[in-house]
Amino acid sequence: MKFLTKVSVILLVTFSLQTIKAQTETETEEKLSLNSGTIDNQFEYLIRKSGKYQEYKVVKRTWLYTLKSHVADTLKAVHKDLSDTQAVVKKQADEIESLKSNLANTETTLNATNEEKDNISLFGIQTSKASYKVLMWSIIGALFALLLLFIYKFKGSNSSTREAKRKLEEVEIEFEDHRRTALEREQKVRRQLQDELNKQKS
Repeated sequence: MKFLTKVSVILLVTFSLQTIKAQTETETEEKLSLNSGTIDNQFEYLIRKSGKYQEYKVVKRTWLYTLKSHVADTLKAVHKDLSDTQAVVKKQADEIESLKSNLANTETTLNATNEEKDNISLFGIQTSKASYKVLMWSIIGALFALLLLFIYKFKGSNSSTREAKRKLEEVEIEFEDHRRTALEREQKVRRQLQDELNKQKS
């Protein structure tokens, strides 16, 4: 009983596989056509439908002409696609060159703008902002040092001037005292002389 069941199962599976294979081949043959599908499928159709003679295949001339026509049409379409693709590639290459040129011009303009922004014209000479700042701060520092020196010299001169004025006043006071003393002495001598003259007369 088990043996018959196994045999039945094996036969059923084998029959199913044969049926599936036959259906697949039929579907494949139905898909294959000389007037539709890819060139590969048309060649496959031609090979399968051709007759056999020893190791050769016998093909109808009309089929060969039809296949030749289809291959020629396909090649024309491929050549057209290739030509269109080459035109698109050339156009894109031209656009890329134009974009590269524009980019180069933009970079040049940008570099010039950055250089102009980073530099300052000083007496007609382009100077970097850092150099300009150093120069300006150096000038300010030098002027500040000169101001301090002027203030120091002024204070020194002012002090000397005050000292000279003080000494001059002292000299003038001394001179005035000396003049007064000399005048008093002269008056005293005159009085004495007059007294002497008066004594001699009398």
